[in-house]
Amino acid sequence: MPKVLVTDKLNESGLEILKQIAEVDYKPGVSAEELKNIIKNYDALLIRSGTKVTKEIIEACNSKMKIIGRAGVGVDNVDLEAATNKGIIVVNSPEGNTTAAAEHTFAMIMSLARQIPAADTSMKKKEWKRSSFVGFELFNKTIGIVGLGKIGTRVGIIAKSVGMKVITFDPFVDKEAVSKLGFQLVTLDEIWKNSDIISFHIPKTPETTNLLNTEIFKKCKKGVRIINCARGGIVDENALAEAIKTGHVAGAAFDVFEEEPLKDSPLLYLGDKIVLTPHLGASTEEAQLNVALDVAEQIRDVLSGGFARSAVNLPAMKPETILQVKPFMDLAISLGKIAAQLIDGKVFEIRIEARGELAKKNTEPLVVAVIKGVLSCSIEGVNFVNAPVVAKTRNIKIVESKSSDTSDYVEELKVIVRTDKGEKLIAGTLLANNVSAVIQIDDYAMSATLAEHMLVTHHKDKPGMVAQVSTILWKENVNISSMHVGREGPRKMSVMILNLDDPIPAEVLKKVGEIEGISEARYVTLKG
Repeated sequence: MPKVLVTDKLNESGLEILKQIAEVDYKPGVSAEELKNIIKNYDALLIRSGTKVTKEIIEACNSKMKIIGRAGVGVDNVDLEAATNKGIIVVNSPEGNTTAAAEHTFAMIMSLARQIPAADTSMKKKEWKRSSFVGFELFNKTIGIVGLGKIGTRVGIIAKSVGMKVITFDPFVDKEAVSKLGFQLVTLDEIWKNSDIISFHIPKTPETTNLLNTEIFKKCKKGVRIINCARGGIVDENALAEAIKTGHVAGAAFDVFEEEPLKDSPLLYLGDKIVLTPHLGASTEEAQLNVALDVAEQIRDVLSGGFARSAVNLPAMKPETILQVKPFMDLAISLGKIAAQLIDGKVFEIRIEARGELAKKNTEPLVVAVIKGVLSCSIEGVNFVNAPVVAKTRNIKIVESKSSDTSDYVEELKVIVRTDKGEKLIAGTLLANNVSAVIQIDDYAMSATLAEHMLVTHHKDKPGMVAQVSTILWKENVNISSMHVGREGPRKMSVMILNLDDPIPAEVLKKVGEIEGISEARYVTLKG
């Protein structure tokens, strides 16, 4: 039974899902050093924002580790590059806390607008200072939303509903789609220049760290208010504090910070000009349940041999994408493996061509599957996650193409592997009941179903050839299950595939290769 480690607090419902298929160790608050020491014992890791999964921790994982699940939207506490190189799937819950995070963002905006925290504190001191808490209305104000993902979009919709003008910056969204929401897509400079309120909804990356800094504050409208419920470090806290002190920024509301838990920050000393909460964006009963269920289900699915629906480092393998080409996945892997075992030399190019009806579908998963098949024959630990990365690090060119033309089948998949010693073409399709078959090897057409063990020969077509090969296999107690031949013509060169029930020892393969008329004999296995 697989083992799952949970290192942050998780709703009990999520734990129950994991217990259906795995042994679960629940250790919230485990130290980084202890995690590094014990992580090698687990097949999966489930975290929230509290656990930092560093490169060192990922390197301490062994080949058992299949998936790291982050119960939340971001994955900035996981070293994605290290996980990908290790072949570990990283998943999150991109929608589980969308509502909670958006509502908290707008609660912060409203609290800042009407000075609710300060007024509440004053009232609890038995004070009545109405004149001290004059707020401002959101109606007709302009909110600039930086990052129009699910949370940013929902914040914009709420803002629109209270009569605000919504402008947004996001380089990855379509202008027409933004327009349909009633928002205006603008540049970052226009966000700084025209916004009464600026709200961030982007991840923290090297490009977004201190995105709002001293120089940028100078571009902002005087009296602007800053909201950050996304990630700490997007706004330079020292620069913000100074801008508030000078009066250029009227106020701010922050739920996230450069250092968490917050120990010492200039934001703590700005009094009523700032509203602070301890990273509560996803802290609702509903959100806690949603993200726990979502990530636990994905871990369960992966450990059960399925696919994750929100794999951050495996975009080509989303279930909705795979569904279109799922019957071809095993064929794609097999074609890659066969091609790799029929050729010598160092691979420098892999070409994948979808033909016929297959060309109309999203074939990204098949490309990854072929790469995995080719590389797994010579490199240990290659899987769907790291196959493209491994290919890139080895300077292997990947070429994908599509064509409506086919030979004799409705859908075909063609693979060409090129090395410094030659190239090998192999094409396949699915027969009745989704049975995988090879329909072409180089220039030889055939229809050969696949087997775990195969003998592939290149030989001159002449009487007795099959008998000689089968006699050697018979004497070595290797059973033949089926035979398939593709040839240029009678007495000309041909390719033969013998499907076998047993593997072929090297000395037996050598005997087959020594038969007069056989120019090449290869043992091909799809096992492992």
